[in-house]
Amino acid sequence: MFPAVAQAQSADFTVSATREIRDTGFLQHLLPRFSLKHGVRITQVDEGGDVVIGGKGVPVFAGLDKIWSVTGSKAAGPDLFMEWLLSEIGKRTIESFKLDSVAVFTAQVKDQKVAPVLAFEGDLVQGEALSLAHCGRCHVINETNRMKGMGQTPSFALMRTFDDWDNRFATFFVLNPHPSFTQIAGITESFAAHLPPAIVPLEITQAEIDHILSYVATITPADLGAPLQSQ
Repeated sequence: MFPAVAQAQSADFTVSATREIRDTGFLQHLLPRFSLKHGVRITQVDEGGDVVIGGKGVPVFAGLDKIWSVTGSKAAGPDLFMEWLLSEIGKRTIESFKLDSVAVFTAQVKDQKVAPVLAFEGDLVQGEALSLAHCGRCHVINETNRMKGMGQTPSFALMRTFDDWDNRFATFFVLNPHPSFTQIAGITESFAAHLPPAIVPLEITQAEIDHILSYVATITPADLGAPLQSQ
């Protein structure tokens, strides 16, 4: 009996997690179930635990718009805990945690990527006005100029379906045909005196591009429908 008690005590360990995890009550759901299964006592600490749940280590579960990873010291308790988390029982325990009857986390993180949230600091109202004034010469921006775009020029809603839409808009002035008629204050070089633009130049600042990006981020990507199936 005494060796068994000593072994259990030697496996005891501490756990720390980010406040975002702690505030959900997830640890109060997870840790007692592991302890009951393995007879190992776990103590929660604010930081520097033998096991740390956060952004580094082995990806274990996803939720709250992030993938959560776990690191642990090379000791009996942390190793056993990690093994349990990655087991089918551990995964079911993670996914059984709910808030208001809604599951918060998923243990299916293999090949899963959480899309980054793009945040822009420009003014939406100015961005729409600038888009209509400058880009609306060729592109359909929204319902306001729905009938005024050029036939072969993609609409803003269509371009929002591109994976790299934000980079395309941020650097549009280097993408053809824009360099031939676009001037960005302090960025692009002046037009050569013997090669004036064929159309009225588009003159815009970096701050105004930021406004446009902020507006475009609010546009719902066009619904292109299901891909065509070959017969």
